[in-house]
Amino acid sequence: MKLASVAFYVLALGVLMIGLRELLTGFEENRCSMTYMFEYPEYRRVVMPRRIARLYPAYGLYLYGEGLYAQETRALKLTGAPVLFLPGNAGSYKQARSLGSVALRKAENMEGGVHLNVFTVDFNEELVALYGGSLRRQTNFLHESIKAILRLYKHLKNPPQSVVLVGHSMGGVVARALFTLPRFNTHLVSLIITQASPHQAPVLVLDPYLLGKEILINCLWCVHVVDLSMGTELLPPYKVLILSLSDLSTISHLVVSASNINGKQFTVECEWQRQESLTQSVAVPHVLSFGFTSSDVTVNSSGLLHTIQLQHFHQVYQAFRINIVSQCKVHKDRLPSVYRMMVAWFREDSLTTASVPSVTEISGMLHTSGPDNRSDVLLQLHTAPNCQYKVSIRTSLPKVLGQVLRFCGPTVPVYTAVTLLLACGQQLSAILKTGKSVDMTQAVGMGLQPHKLNLAIYVVHILLSCKWFQEVWSLLCFPPMDTLSPTFPDGTSQEKAGSSEEWPHLLSPLLYIFGAALAYWGSMLLRFLIRLISLIFAPLHRPSVSRDCGTLRLRTQLFICLSLTVLGGTSCGALAIFASSLFHLYRVLRLQMTERSLSHMLNLVPQKHQQSENGTVNVESFMKSQGCRDTPLLSENTLQDVKDDLQLHLSLSALFMLPVMLSMPSLVYWIHNLRYSTQLDPDHCWPHTVLLVVFYILLTNCNTLKLSKSKLLFLTSCLLLPLAITMVIFSSLHLYRVTYFLSAALVPLALCCLL
Repeated sequence: MKLASVAFYVLALGVLMIGLRELLTGFEENRCSMTYMFEYPEYRRVVMPRRIARLYPAYGLYLYGEGLYAQETRALKLTGAPVLFLPGNAGSYKQARSLGSVALRKAENMEGGVHLNVFTVDFNEELVALYGGSLRRQTNFLHESIKAILRLYKHLKNPPQSVVLVGHSMGGVVARALFTLPRFNTHLVSLIITQASPHQAPVLVLDPYLLGKEILINCLWCVHVVDLSMGTELLPPYKVLILSLSDLSTISHLVVSASNINGKQFTVECEWQRQESLTQSVAVPHVLSFGFTSSDVTVNSSGLLHTIQLQHFHQVYQAFRINIVSQCKVHKDRLPSVYRMMVAWFREDSLTTASVPSVTEISGMLHTSGPDNRSDVLLQLHTAPNCQYKVSIRTSLPKVLGQVLRFCGPTVPVYTAVTLLLACGQQLSAILKTGKSVDMTQAVGMGLQPHKLNLAIYVVHILLSCKWFQEVWSLLCFPPMDTLSPTFPDGTSQEKAGSSEEWPHLLSPLLYIFGAALAYWGSMLLRFLIRLISLIFAPLHRPSVSRDCGTLRLRTQLFICLSLTVLGGTSCGALAIFASSLFHLYRVLRLQMTERSLSHMLNLVPQKHQQSENGTVNVESFMKSQGCRDTPLLSENTLQDVKDDLQLHLSLSALFMLPVMLSMPSLVYWIHNLRYSTQLDPDHCWPHTVLLVVFYILLTNCNTLKLSKSKLLFLTSCLLLPLAITMVIFSSLHLYRVTYFLSAALVPLALCCLL
């Protein structure tokens, strides 16, 4: 069974690695190019009012410049149009160099045109994507920065009244958050451009501040068009304009105006076609076909544009490899073909340029699911006439796994916590039945219980569709159940979308396996590190043969708890949690050293030793026979007791590491800003810091003997499964809640050591 368990987790880890590789590397071709400059960049600091400088000592506002332009703007007498760049998570204000340098060179080639004054904000490279406590602070400073920028133009006759914002990553979220400020004048921002910003939801919700408020911006994207060129689309090799004759019924003439500044030859190609005649439909393969079957369609090009409707392709967990083979009967110079995947419900079109003839592979993946099952993805082929295009569609298993981790990845740490919690439950059950603990890896392996966990969660999900159960749920003031259904562009929720959005629940067993694999191999790694570190620190400690090595006296426990509580309240709660885990880690190291010492001592006893009637090794008799007196009794039972305590505390250590890891971003943020403030504000770890510190210190002295005699052991072992179910229900989208449930699980466990 042990070999089968290891093989299972090796397979699970391999599948997880395939999905992670696709998640981290499965991107489309990067068509961006490096920008170059010939003069040294300068960042001129804009002096903020004293009140603002005191409120935000870690932040700053700069004007980008280089060469002669930097010298001309030393006095901050500006005449251009203000543009403000906002960096993202851990981003530097110096990332505005590309935007500022290119804008400057473009302005040099324009005579009498408007040039851009590019400003940039220094957010101290904060980890705002992992610690949301500074989101409001960054938003308020951005508001003050905009007002400070506009004040620089007061000397002009017609000063600008608004600023253009360019936000990268979380910088785009901060830009949008301006409109949630109670006294913000919306006319101060004329345009917001965002790049790779997580507008729908944060990647990981490690604290409640990352959620914030729903940001709703009402914009006017409605323009009275009198020029048909407004509908022109710029494809890589050419421009395309598609018009409907019904919209041109009142127009008598159509004029094509094309300037020929460079004197180069150009071609204008037109065609009149019915849309239905150039559209074909094909059903995509099922996601469980694993690429063994394909859907094929052949397009004999008779015009410039053909459309293939990919039926039943509207879910984010679907991923395909689309191969397009183009062939022409007559070989001559032709313009490249452009293959375009169009997603009607979201602006995520992708373009691929290919020569003719060629073999091209396109990745078919979605960023958001369709709002209904009637919408399908369209594959547009901008083709060369009189050519043939063979399209083959296959399911890609690595890309499917990548999509699963991309959209359901936040659930994996929750299932890791569930596995470790249920592993502790297995340890408690073993101690209750036999008085002995089991091997840590064996306990973690038994923590995989999808039949108990997912079935209960699915039943709750079904009950929530009943009105009476919803009323009871609301009456008990329970928060909404966390579900991983993707957010649609129009804000449609999962309940309104229909039964097709059951896929997160169908994927729960797979996500549970991923989480269990991380728990299993993470526990193996922890066990290896404990053995390695114990070897390093062994020369610094005297050999011990007691199972109480590394324990703390009552006065010491009270002093440590009080000290760490004060430390967490005056500095950072995550620091107190981390420090308390070190005390427990020291207990585990001492147990590991004791286990090694006892093993060596018992191995030194000759084979012809005296044995008691129950078969245990009586080292005392041997030592007395050799003339040694006053030697304590050492036996296999003593070694077994230490091993039991070691396996118990190894399981606890793996569980204790979860709050430490979840609170680590706030600890890193506090260390990064320590020169500005010694206290983290706000601190989401503080509400449960005291509980975790007390539990960690109390459980340091725990052993299997105390637990086996506890009256609360049976009740505690039964409570862990309901807590695990509740954790998945309420923590899938709110990772910071995992710590709350772990604290609740440690309450009865700590009481078992006292009662």
